[in-house]
Amino acid sequence: MLADGISYALLAALVWGCYLFGLKRFFGAVPGAVLTLVVNTCAVAWYLPIALYVGSPVAAAGELATAPPAALGSVALTIVSGAAAFLLFLRALGAGEVSYVAPISKVVPAFVLPLELLLFQTALRPVEILGILVVTVAVYLANYEGGGLLVPFQRVTTSRAAQFALLSAAGYAVSDLGKRVALQSVGIPPTLWVPLFLTGIGVLVAPLAFRAWPEEGLDDPWKFVVAGAGVALGEHVTTLAFSLTSASVAAAVVNGQAVVAVLLGAVFLREERPGIRLAAAVLTVCGVGLIAL
Repeated sequence: MLADGISYALLAALVWGCYLFGLKRFFGAVPGAVLTLVVNTCAVAWYLPIALYVGSPVAAAGELATAPPAALGSVALTIVSGAAAFLLFLRALGAGEVSYVAPISKVVPAFVLPLELLLFQTALRPVEILGILVVTVAVYLANYEGGGLLVPFQRVTTSRAAQFALLSAAGYAVSDLGKRVALQSVGIPPTLWVPLFLTGIGVLVAPLAFRAWPEEGLDDPWKFVVAGAGVALGEHVTTLAFSLTSASVAAAVVNGQAVVAVLLGAVFLREERPGIRLAAAVLTVCGVGLIAL
């Protein structure tokens, strides 16, 4: 189970890393809320026919509707916290420089680990905890934009951007823990969870997306369709990872997507600081190796 969960998490990191690179390369001018709404809609359109063919999402939805209020609450909390984390990240980007926002917003596993140990008494081996911490450092370095390593955190007390970024990371941590509850404790099958989660996020960001909709419309709609296929695949393998292993392990490995994205950027977009990007990649490999021991 753990090995399968790590394998799916690694695949998810690769898919999401390529997706993040694609966003930077092809969607830089599209407002974040608009991009999320359109791409999530395309992803659901891709995913639903497959889900109906291989699973029984309709029957699972009927069972979920009769689930205890606590189970329904955990599902709602997961979706709302995921949407809130995304909106907080956008607010952080709007309030400050990406050099301060990006590293802080990607330390999600650092929040997931203590929360999971505290709330769920998850049994993790010391080597797994060490691996999670190593991957977290790697993800931070992958998003590091220069200056002192601790400068982004030193500015948390004075910078609104840094504060929003930290809240965003905490929100994603709550969402990741909620995924574990929804998939493992409540027992929601992936064929229901993926469209439910994507649709819920889309609905919650829709008001912001409509306000930011470009007057000239969206250029080249087919690239949104292709991106939607990537999101559908990425969310599916992420869901499988969270259904098979602890949230701490899944969150740490899946967030390795940042390392994949910056390495692609260094190779194809000639982005700066290749040395620190390579160090982040090496740390990621070491961290995942420790987790899988």
